[in-house]
Amino acid sequence: MKITAVCQSGLGTSFMVQMNIEEALRNFGVEMDNFEVDHTDSGSVSPSMADYFFVEATLAPALTSIPAEKIVALDSIIDADEVKAKVEQLLDENNIVHS
Repeated sequence: MKITAVCQSGLGTSFMVQMNIEEALRNFGVEMDNFEVDHTDSGSVSPSMADYFFVEATLAPALTSIPAEKIVALDSIIDADEVKAKVEQLLDENNIVHS
């Protein structure tokens, strides 16, 4: 599964979300070889880049080229607990065994 974190500039915030996603995946004990996590800016994003896109909720409407089912909107992009909860939801929805 490929997950991409998206922010306006594709630098600090999206990289922080990427790290929080990777930490959540490790904490859930999944096989990391089955995941690719990256980050990018909102202007460069395309639907083929990832299976899911983590993005701050107010930026989500600007991602018009991304199907809504691929967008994981975050109320607080700096809240690691919210990122962890959204990662767990994706694992559950995709029937990926985790601890």
